[in-house]
Amino acid sequence: MPREYDMTTRAAQAASSRLRILDATIELTGERPLSAVTLPIVAERAGVTVQTVLRKFGSREGLFEAAAVHGRTVVLAERAIHPEDVDASVDALLAHYERTSASTLVLLGQETWEPLIAEIVDAGKALHRTWVEEVFAQALAALPSSARAEAVDLLVVATDLYTYKLLRIDRGLSLDETRERMQRLIGAVRKVL
Repeated sequence: MPREYDMTTRAAQAASSRLRILDATIELTGERPLSAVTLPIVAERAGVTVQTVLRKFGSREGLFEAAAVHGRTVVLAERAIHPEDVDASVDALLAHYERTSASTLVLLGQETWEPLIAEIVDAGKALHRTWVEEVFAQALAALPSSARAEAVDLLVVATDLYTYKLLRIDRGLSLDETRERMQRLIGAVRKVL
């Protein structure tokens, strides 16, 4: 019996260290240029050795690929979609922006010269467009197909990270003021279309 417990404990520890490494990688890529995110820095942040990182992910590239997949999973969980409740969906989006805006803006600043970041950012943009299509599916379904793409474009802008940045960070509005203005933008788009 002790052997089974030992194997279970080891598996849990291995999963925990893998998650710490992935989280450390995501944190670091949100703090500095990707070229400055080295294996020793990741290992130190995660509280493991470089050998442990390599054993789990094979290479720096393998680590970044796994971190991108893990990050996407976290984003999807945070940006919950409530098709029957647009306000709750927007609240989930804003909570996500509150937590991740600084790090995401660091990534966006690298998208033109760092190919891996460009892939991550492109995937994020596609994810946001899909989020808009799912959150506003009911309203979009009522539109003629010729107006649907335009409506999605405008709703993407109304709920985009850069819109949040302009209101919350650049203007210094409170979260409630930011939410109210984004909701007004969403409402204006829905009235026009």
